Amino acid sequence: MRWITLLCLCVLTGCVTTTPAPQGPAQPQQSVREKAPTPTRADVDRFVSVVKAVEPVSERFCRQQTAGGTNCDFRIVVDDRPGQGVNAYQTLDRTGRPIIAFTLPMLAEVRNRDELAFVMGHEAAHHIAGHIPRQQQNAMAGAILLGGLATLGGAGADAVRTASDLGASVGARSYSKEYELEADAIGTVITKRAGFDPVRGAAFFTRIPDPGDRFLGTHPPNAQRIETVRRVNSQL
Repeated sequence: MRWITLLCLCVLTGCVTTTPAPQGPAQPQQSVREKAPTPTRADVDRFVSVVKAVEPVSERFCRQQTAGGTNCDFRIVVDDRPGQGVNAYQTLDRTGRPIIAFTLPMLAEVRNRDELAFVMGHEAAHHIAGHIPRQQQNAMAGAILLGGLATLGGAGADAVRTASDLGASVGARSYSKEYELEADAIGTVITKRAGFDPVRGAAFFTRIPDPGDRFLGTHPPNAQRIETVRRVNSQL
């Protein structure tokens, strides 16, 4: 995976930098439309200003809410791989440093600073809540459970492997909706503390396809996410 600094702006932000390929599962947002938009210079400037405001708040909140061993040194990058859709996600690099990545179309799609700040806070929240290791644990538990049942049932090696893979997939998805809502709640706090309007920022959900309430779906209904943001914001 290739990463770049957007228009050589790393000297302005101190955090949008070239980085190795990340490790661990990503937490992608849903695409807004098929044809990806291209960011303008104004979009780039908006991104830089929001990073400057949200990154220190995210790192401070991370240190307050997590154990001492948690790496709270966020690196915010731009994923410039060709053919990317509207997407933002959180992952880890090889050293365990948290990365928040935005595709170029994502920078063009958000309509204002509040939406960009909310997405950034939401992705930071995934790391603060430990969603990657929790997801990995769920996947491992599912693989062990179904693989073990297949073994006890006398299945062959291929069948056991298939059962383990299925168990891992089901396990990884089992709490995905809860993780998204938790990230929305924490992201609301981060967005508000950084000086932005999280309710206005959550309007981004009104423009993405609604996943509904599918069994083992990865994202909750958009209306539920917006209501979570409004509820948390009213308590701040």
